Amino acid sequence: MANQGAKKRKEENARHMEKLRRLIIACNVIYFVVRMIIFHSTFTWKHWVGLVLTSVAYAIPYQQLSAMAKPTYTDDGELIDGGFDMSTGGICGYLHDVIYITSFVQVMSILSEKFWYTYLVIPAFGAYQSFGFIKGFLPQGSEGDTEDEKTRKKREKMEKKASRGKFIKTRTR
Repeated sequence: MANQGAKKRKEENARHMEKLRRLIIACNVIYFVVRMIIFHSTFTWKHWVGLVLTSVAYAIPYQQLSAMAKPTYTDDGELIDGGFDMSTGGICGYLHDVIYITSFVQVMSILSEKFWYTYLVIPAFGAYQSFGFIKGFLPQGSEGDTEDEKTRKKREKMEKKASRGKFIKTRTR
């Protein structure tokens, strides 16, 4: 009973990784069957490059998630930790996003090759997140120099109100 949480997390992670594995296999099978067998006459070397690119884009995040989900055991085989919680955000969420975007791009690229541009979402989001991080290190300049009339009056009113003593109203009978 001591490690029920770890056992539960281990089982949840195993189910989750199996679900991701099935998603990856299903998308690859759909792409292979439809693009390489049904539309074989239009299959070019660019499609081979796309297949390799999506395979790499599946493999790297999946291996990272697999390593995160791996449970930890003691030397005598007792379960210590059930692995990382796959439902949390952060890097785990980003890795899931890469897998889901890759599956979308792979399946939709059967219809049109313009869906490959969807991959630009990943570096664009990374640049957006990086800009927010880097922005914190940049000097902000003079923040209070440009104060308009309305803001100045409101600030003065608040300062005047704060400088007054607080009166407590009491009821007399």
